Amino acid sequence: MKVTQEKLPSSQIGLEIEITPEKTKQTYEQVIQNLSRSANIPGFRKGKVPRQILLQRLGTTRIKAAALEELIQDGITEAVKQEDIKAIGQPQLRSSFDDLINNYEPGKPLIFSAAVDVPPEVNLTQYTDLEIKAEEIKYDPEKVDQVLENERQQMATLIPVEGRPAQIGDIAVVDFKGVIAKAEGDDEAAEPEPIPGGEATDFQVELQEDKFIPGFVTGILGMNPTETKEISATFPDPYANEDLAGKPAIFTVTLKEIKEKELPELNDDFAKDVSDHETLAELRTDLEEKFQKEAEQKTKTNKQEALLNELLKHVEIDLPETMIDREVDNMLTQTAMRLAQQGLDVKKFFTADIIPQLRQRSRDEAIERLQRTLALEEIGKRESIEVTDEEVATRIKELSEQLSGQDYDPDRLQEYVKDELLTEKTVDWLLEHAKVELVPEGSLSAEESSTEETATDASEEQITIDAEATALTEEASTEAE
Repeated sequence: MKVTQEKLPSSQIGLEIEITPEKTKQTYEQVIQNLSRSANIPGFRKGKVPRQILLQRLGTTRIKAAALEELIQDGITEAVKQEDIKAIGQPQLRSSFDDLINNYEPGKPLIFSAAVDVPPEVNLTQYTDLEIKAEEIKYDPEKVDQVLENERQQMATLIPVEGRPAQIGDIAVVDFKGVIAKAEGDDEAAEPEPIPGGEATDFQVELQEDKFIPGFVTGILGMNPTETKEISATFPDPYANEDLAGKPAIFTVTLKEIKEKELPELNDDFAKDVSDHETLAELRTDLEEKFQKEAEQKTKTNKQEALLNELLKHVEIDLPETMIDREVDNMLTQTAMRLAQQGLDVKKFFTADIIPQLRQRSRDEAIERLQRTLALEEIGKRESIEVTDEEVATRIKELSEQLSGQDYDPDRLQEYVKDELLTEKTVDWLLEHAKVELVPEGSLSAEESSTEETATDASEEQITIDAEATALTEEASTEAE
């Protein structure tokens, strides 16, 4: 079989394949034999249909088409093997099938064209001495105090208060009932429209403005126990329940009781109650180390992200559609799994109408992810970066403890770990050979930060937003309370 190769865009190899006369004749005759054994033609038993009758009844076009399908499929498979082509995905016929049927003559050569996707070539114009800027995240000692204060608030004891009105920081026990405020021009005689879920008895609200819709807490401040008052408030826009977004409301509120928080002392006993540590000093040290490591990791992540974004500017890869489609499939599958883990109904967000839109929105990110992966793989090969069996075994042991009780494929886990470690090593190598300038947190432009965040997971973010909006809408009554 004669095969001629041609390099095509999008990492495709064009093939012109010439099938020998003997093969075209043999396949045609074999198709006729197979049809004669299986065809149901009135007046003849299976396998006893004369050749001429079979040709008349089925038509030469149908028989040629069946023979061609076999010749093309076998021809491409043999050509790929003969030429030692590392094909990915399904081959594509480039010749017109109708033209092939019209020109096909058993016993004469058959020439047709096809294309196959192949792994792309990675062209790296530069990958060492990359100049990048990354935000340095510094440890903030105040975080420790914030954590300890939050824990104190969680362990606070509520003490009834008498002889004064409600003030900021109190816990107010109220009965309330809300209605939509009438707009100008509404029928004054009409009954006010109740707010769905906007009614409660013995409801405890902390008197901090961010604890309820704007205006509600402010209206309670200064009230005395047993006092009833109408409070005007406005639902924020946007709001979980779109029907209430931006609408003014009136709540009839009865203040039944005022309580204030009594916080525990910040001492060793407190540390024992909220942690496994024996002393407050040990707890503080543990929190300091945690936040220091967290700051260092965030700084490292910023450097890695900046490096990879810069690397992409020096990478040229003509990606085949097969790889892009597969990466989009992987992204949507991962998103679906995460939504399912959150207890959301995946079918609501992956409908026949939505999936094509999600695929299109995911395409750019899929291309970027593939470019990153392939570039790092190429750098790893060029610089002989490898992962040892011991390193893989250590990481698998760590993950196995986390996955205890869960079903997983050990072989796939090992492959995943090896790829992950190799990526980490390659990125670390690139950072060692890059020129990194650390800048203060928040000093990089908001536009650059926004672009990086969007590139991280555009399709998943959109689905998650839709999912959260639906979940919040379904819980509108709870939100109103």
